[in-house]
Amino acid sequence: LSLVTLFLHPYICQAWIQYASSGMATMTHYTIPQDYIAACGCTGASTHYPTAAMSQMAYGSSRAYGPGCGRCFRLTLVDTFAPDPPFFPSVKKSVVVKVTDLCPAGGNGWCSATEDKPNQGGQFINFDLAWPSPAIPDDFFPSNVSFYGELPDFGVWNVSYETVSCLSEWAGAKDNAALGSVADGSSVCCPANPTGNVNDTCPSYSDQNGVP
Repeated sequence: LSLVTLFLHPYICQAWIQYASSGMATMTHYTIPQDYIAACGCTGASTHYPTAAMSQMAYGSSRAYGPGCGRCFRLTLVDTFAPDPPFFPSVKKSVVVKVTDLCPAGGNGWCSATEDKPNQGGQFINFDLAWPSPAIPDDFFPSNVSFYGELPDFGVWNVSYETVSCLSEWAGAKDNAALGSVADGSSVCCPANPTGNVNDTCPSYSDQNGVP
């Protein structure tokens, strides 16, 4: 079960999803330009390595930075969501991503889970993988062409996730240019290796600024 922590502000009361260090999630993917500065304000060089956006209520803000920024997760493909029957790959592929972006909630989308309502896949977290990417092989998503036909990928996967150390597990950890935030001051926060402690983890921009 997902736990919830309340962050209070004089103008709003947001209930963000406080997730376990490991568990199940859904994963989609989206296109992000090379060297793009996403919501967290991580350096453009971070896009040269595996990155992902995180669903809004787990990310911890509705815009700019949140506690999810900079965190690293090992994501392992489990099975597909959409086709019937689902596809279970014979080889479990994994990728370690750094969260650099926000996947906004809205409607019944994959990033719309709240503290008391999972997304349409029954999960409280969605990772939106930046893919295609030069940092991730083109054949990262497996398939069974003889059964499902010629599909580039299945679109939505069920994945297991595990929180990991960015400094020891993320491919960009040895590239100083890929770590940290761009220097624009007020609306960026991208720690190199956040652990959840207040001293190394971003606050919620929404809570700080009274933004619902």
